[in-house]
Amino acid sequence: MNGKPRVALLIDADNSPSAKIALILNELSTFGETNVRRAYGNWKKNELKGWEEQLHEHAIRPMQQFDYSKGKNASDMAMVIDALDLLYTDRPDAFGIVSSDADFTPLVMHLRAKGAAVYGFGARKTPEPFVNACSRFLFLDELREEAADFDSEAGDPDRAQRLRRTPSELRQDQKLVALLRNAVRGAADDEGWSRVSSVRQQIGNQASFDHRNYGYSTLTKLLAATDLFELVDEGTSQVSLREKRARRGKA
Repeated sequence: MNGKPRVALLIDADNSPSAKIALILNELSTFGETNVRRAYGNWKKNELKGWEEQLHEHAIRPMQQFDYSKGKNASDMAMVIDALDLLYTDRPDAFGIVSSDADFTPLVMHLRAKGAAVYGFGARKTPEPFVNACSRFLFLDELREEAADFDSEAGDPDRAQRLRRTPSELRQDQKLVALLRNAVRGAADDEGWSRVSSVRQQIGNQASFDHRNYGYSTLTKLLAATDLFELVDEGTSQVSLREKRARRGKA
């Protein structure tokens, strides 16, 4: 099929900030065309008043769902039903799910099992099962005006520094280190060198991962910051790397 991949954006408005929607749509534009845009909630609630302007500005369809039982979120159920309906009728190539609610984890797993990519957006408090179920998950506090803000001298350098994990902190994250090392090994040629583009693909096959969650604007910068790898041809499309300890072992 010709044309851009089609993305369906489904927003749990009860559990998401309206101020981030423009940035979420910008992020999804890198994956395809977001031609389905829906936000779910009880729009009679005062807590959702801040959404009105965003819905109009970004052509997001508000999906009204009354609270049938106190303490229960009927919007979640409506969002799940619509996601499944879209999956089997419109058949989008990918879904954007905006929520920090782990109750959507079975939905995400089903969507991916049926061949759709799922890009998740939520708060730092989002439970790990939901994060890991997504094809890629990006914490909302990492969505800034521009991805380049991490390295912009014209922006707030202090903010960029606060967001970024130090090399020591990165190396202490055993889960991250194992993920990166396994990906580099899996993409290595006979000399032990791996293209960063191949490493990115290996990571995508293993886990929900986004380098910006660690405060780095590119995967190459994150890999370099760990100080675990030797890099060559930085700044080009041919940038490659290999483990430093592997090099020492051959010496």
